[in-house]
Amino acid sequence: MLHYAVVFLVIALIAAVFGFGGIASSAVGIAQILFFVFIILAVASFIFGRGRK
Repeated sequence: MLHYAVVFLVIALIAAVFGFGGIASSAVGIAQILFFVFIILAVASFIFGRGRK
């Protein structure tokens, strides 16, 4: 999932360089959502994974 967040961030940067504002803002929004979902899932798996030892 972090891979997809990075991919959308790169797409947003490339779109911003070429002046596509709408596409860049959409890609940044998707990248932010995916990044926060990744962080939440990583923290949850860390917390629940420690309990199994």
